[in-house]
Amino acid sequence: MERREFIQKSSSILLASSIPYWMKANRFRNNIPEANKKILIVGAGVAGLYAGFTCKKENIDFQILEASDRVGGRLGKLEGFADFPLDLGAQWLHGKRNVLGRLVRSTDTIITKDRSDEFVWFKNQITKRLPKDIYKALKGNRRAPDISFLEYANRIGFGNEYRYIIEQIAGDRGADAMDLSIKWSAVEEEEWSSGNTDFKFEKTYFDLINDQITYDLSEKINLNTIVNSIDYSNDKVLITDKYKNIYEADKVLITVPISILQDGDITFNPPVPPSKIAAFHKIGIGPGMKVWMKFDEHFYHGSISGGSICASYSDEKEGKAGNDHVLMAFAMGHQARNLASLRSDKEITKALLLELDKMYDGKASESLIDSFVQDWSSEPFIRGAYSYSKLGIGGSRKIAAEPIASKIYFAGEAMNLNGHHQTVHGAAETGIDQINKIVESLK
Repeated sequence: MERREFIQKSSSILLASSIPYWMKANRFRNNIPEANKKILIVGAGVAGLYAGFTCKKENIDFQILEASDRVGGRLGKLEGFADFPLDLGAQWLHGKRNVLGRLVRSTDTIITKDRSDEFVWFKNQITKRLPKDIYKALKGNRRAPDISFLEYANRIGFGNEYRYIIEQIAGDRGADAMDLSIKWSAVEEEEWSSGNTDFKFEKTYFDLINDQITYDLSEKINLNTIVNSIDYSNDKVLITDKYKNIYEADKVLITVPISILQDGDITFNPPVPPSKIAAFHKIGIGPGMKVWMKFDEHFYHGSISGGSICASYSDEKEGKAGNDHVLMAFAMGHQARNLASLRSDKEITKALLLELDKMYDGKASESLIDSFVQDWSSEPFIRGAYSYSKLGIGGSRKIAAEPIASKIYFAGEAMNLNGHHQTVHGAAETGIDQINKIVESLK
């Protein structure tokens, strides 16, 4: 299954002579900063971990401050639910021409091409064929007006019967179909260079990062350290945490999710420029939920799009070395919000089973063994899925990613300017890129 294939512009958009971003990354050569300089990294998601990993390799003094009691950010691992491990967060490697594809190739990590058969729930039946190709129509159009995917689809003749297939397409990009810009999605995706094939991990994405990156950083990570304020008014930058502990550095790299910056959890002295605050808020991030349901039989198809309760279901057994039958519901935007409003995991599962029972003649409820809910919006230091091209976003990512006073730097998937936002490798790229910039400024 090639989820990104339908959203890419033609290959002529990418310059054949361009060097992939990941081939340029992590090449300091002689850019070693003077001694006794320290970098503080806020956030132990993939951007922060990769930044720390890069600092360690280059013998740069650093410390990572993480608000939660674990590392990984929007990565996580669920064990014991099935006879194979599951990714609580990101789970697909989107193409191999990137820094994490290179990491996979340099280790014994097993990945397989996602070959799930794709089906759609359309006019109360499951089918592989639609009257009109909605996926091709919504590839993206940089010449389109700045309107939503839903409005654009309606304008070009896709009626209400396509509504939840449109939601699945938008959900893959992290958004409600009414919030995602058809124009800016196309513009931002033009720089994509990672490849169009999706891969699944025999173990988990979390295992790759934990085993190959986090392992060497453990003594440099402070968990349960909630950063409240950053003072960069003097030569040194001072960070104060929730318990009034103070940390001093020459430079600070902030890698928290864009939702945390939008909500103003961290105060700055001097204040962040208004243009930057505005840019934070123009980058979209919405609710996201994953629900796993384990059944005693495999009655469902590989991948089903178009549900009104959840627009995307996928077979989790694909690419795994196990025998359990696990179907995942991947809900974004208002669908995730509606499910979360049901308050209990039991009620969330019940709502999904009602939809699956309609698709499969009651087999879902009859076959259910267990379920597990991961609501990323309820995670206190995450509060959402991943960034998307919001209506009116324009060049906001570039403004948001710019450093302040050559002291405060920003990284994370939302700050990726190379078309790789929304991805784990995109987050890693920004961590590497910003450490390069910091090292250059310290020379």
